[in-house]
Amino acid sequence: MTAPDLDSFSSRRSTVYGQSGVVATSQPLAAQAGVETLRDGGNAFDAAVATAAALNVVEPTSTGLGGDVFALYRTADGDVGAMRSCGGAPQGATRERVREALAEDAEDDVDPSDVEMPMHGPHAVTVPGTARGWETTTEELGRRTLGENLQPAIRYAIEGYPVTEVVSAQWQHGEELFADEHARDAFLPNGHAPDVGEQVALPKLGRSLERIADEGADVVYEGDIAEAIATEVQDKGGFMTVEDLAAFEPEFVDPVSTTYNGAEVYELPPNNQGLIALEALNVAEEIGAGEHDHDSPDRVHAFAEATKRAFHDGHRYITDPAYEDVPDLGSKAWARERAADVDDEPSDVSFGVPDAHAEDADTVLLCVADDAGNVVSYINSRFAGFGSGLVAGDTGIALQNRGASFSLDPDHPNALEPGKRPFHTLVPAIARFDADDWAAFGVMGGYMQPQGHVQVVSNVVDYDMPIQAALDAPRWRYREDGSLALEPDLAQRVGGPLNRRGHDTGVLHTGMFGGAQLVRNQKGTLSAATEPRKDGAVGTY
Repeated sequence: MTAPDLDSFSSRRSTVYGQSGVVATSQPLAAQAGVETLRDGGNAFDAAVATAAALNVVEPTSTGLGGDVFALYRTADGDVGAMRSCGGAPQGATRERVREALAEDAEDDVDPSDVEMPMHGPHAVTVPGTARGWETTTEELGRRTLGENLQPAIRYAIEGYPVTEVVSAQWQHGEELFADEHARDAFLPNGHAPDVGEQVALPKLGRSLERIADEGADVVYEGDIAEAIATEVQDKGGFMTVEDLAAFEPEFVDPVSTTYNGAEVYELPPNNQGLIALEALNVAEEIGAGEHDHDSPDRVHAFAEATKRAFHDGHRYITDPAYEDVPDLGSKAWARERAADVDDEPSDVSFGVPDAHAEDADTVLLCVADDAGNVVSYINSRFAGFGSGLVAGDTGIALQNRGASFSLDPDHPNALEPGKRPFHTLVPAIARFDADDWAAFGVMGGYMQPQGHVQVVSNVVDYDMPIQAALDAPRWRYREDGSLALEPDLAQRVGGPLNRRGHDTGVLHTGMFGGAQLVRNQKGTLSAATEPRKDGAVGTY
C-alpha cells in the first residue's frame, strides 16, 4: 500500500462546536450520516450505528459487516457502560485440526507441528459481531429502528460516492488480497482499486444492508447470509458453521477504569487491551511523566517507559477471561511495583508476544455526543484492512481475520481453542475530566491504540490543550522490535536527545500514528475533534 503524503496537507483545524449534536469520524460522508440521524430524531446511539454502517460502505478498507463492534458510553441518565460484540473461533477449530489443515494446504511438505496461524485465509476468520452489535445498540440504547439507522449506508452503497484520499490509498491492498472473482467483483467494481475522487458503488453490500434493515440481524446469523458465510469459509478449508453463527450474542460488560491526575478514564476489560492503557496511565502518574515540558525528551521517555511496561504485562496476561483469569493490571498497586525501576535510561523490557500479527491493524472509530447528555465511543473493525481475503458469496461481506491473533502454541497466552475470543486490540474509551465534563474518544491502529489513549489524555489533562490540539500534537509509539518510532515533527525536536539517552529511535510517516476522534460534553457545551492523519470530519448541528 502506498500511503498518501499527509505532510502535504498544510491545513490546520480548530475544535468544532455544536448545539444539538456532534459526530466525529474518519470519513466526511459517514459523519454526515450520523448528523442526518440526529436531525431525524435519533440519539447518539442511533447516530453511532448509522455512522458505523456508513463507514462499512465509504471506508470499507477498515471495517465491515464481517467484523466486530464495541462501545463505551455514558448515558443521559449518568450510567457508564460498555458493549462487546465480538465472536470467537469456530467450535470445530481445534489446534490439531487447524495444524493439519494448514500443513495439508502448504505448497511444500510441512510437519503440522511447525505451522503457525496465518494472517489471511479461512482459519483466521472468527464469528463476526457487527450486525447483532448494531441491532443490540439500537434496541437497548437508541430511539429508532435498526432499519431506519441503516438507510444512509444503503443509499451510499447503491447510489455510489466519491472515494477520499486516505481510503483510496488503503484500498490498493485489495488488488493483491482478493483472489476470487466474486470478491474482486464486490470490492474492485471497476476492475481496480479506486483512484482519489473516483465514483464507487457497492451494490452487493447494499443489498445485504437492505436485508438486515428489513429482516433484522438474524439473517446474518441464522438465515441465508449465515449460510453464505459458513459455505465460504468451509469451501476454503475452514471450520465455520451456521451453528457457530447462530449461537453468537453480544454482551454488556462493566468497564474497567482508573484515575489519572484528577481525570477518570474508562476502558474495555479483557479480551480487549484496555488494561494496557490503564496500566500505562497509572505508571505514568506514579513517575510524574506529565510534569515534564511537552516538547521535551524527558516527557517522551517517561511516557514511553510507562507504556512499554504496560504492553509487556498486557500481552502476557490479557486473553478471553472465560478461559483464563487476568490479573488486575489497571490497579494503582500494580503500577507502583512496575514504576519502581523506571529511570533515566531506556529499560530492557520486552514488548510483544510472538505471532500476534496485531501491531499495525486497521480499524475505524467514531464518537457521538447529543444534547440529552449521551456520549459514545464506537468501534468497528475487520482487524487488518479488508480482513481474511474471503468475501461471503454474493453478499458483499468481507470476513475478518481477527483469528490471526491466536497462536497454535498451547502455552501462548492467546492459544487457539474452540469458541475462544482472540486478544482484541480495539479499545473505545470515555473520560470524565471534571464534574459534568465527559468525553468519548479513541485512537485507532493496532498497538497504537492504548499508546494513543495515553498521549491524548495527557495532552488534555496535563497540558490543558484544546481537544483538536490534543489530537494534532505529534506522537510517538513503541514498536514490537523495541524501537521508539517518532512522527517527523517530533523527531526533529527530541530524536537526537532520545538517541543519546539510549533509545533506538526511528521516523515513520504520520499515517502510522493512529486515527483519533473525540467528542466532549463540557457542562452542556458540545464539541468535537477529528484526526488530521485520516480523511476525518466532524458533523454538527
